[in-house]
Amino acid sequence: MTKQDQLDPKYNNLLVAKFINQINKRGKKSKAQTIVYDCLEFLKQKTKKEPLDIFEEGIRNVAPSLEVKAKRVGGANYQVPVPVIGDRRLTLALRWIIKAAKSKKGKKMADALALEILDASKKQGSAIKTRENIHKMAEANKAFAHFAR
Repeated sequence: MTKQDQLDPKYNNLLVAKFINQINKRGKKSKAQTIVYDCLEFLKQKTKKEPLDIFEEGIRNVAPSLEVKAKRVGGANYQVPVPVIGDRRLTLALRWIIKAAKSKKGKKMADALALEILDASKKQGSAIKTRENIHKMAEANKAFAHFAR
């Protein structure tokens, strides 16, 4: 599979394609594409700016740099802060944005996603709050960083 095959058909963007695949449930990719494209159209109408720029900024703002992992040392479990590397940053950011959008009841998924991405681009919203909580946990447990290996 080439990189060209992995791009989404409308925007030719790898990040949008990954977002569509993350939303995809029960193999209904066309439904997931409709949701994402409606979300980006909503962003375009709401902000009068390029929706991909807002989308990418929102993802960048939500992506964590640290997380905690459980490590067992001498019969005790410690929450050890470790840096988030590679694609995991993107995966966590997409997952948190989708989870935050799903928690907004009474809205269409496309609208909820658009509002969450808009909030994330302004460094607000539930996904940003999740990121901050993870960073606070890592900061609180930095005394155990020497166990990270």
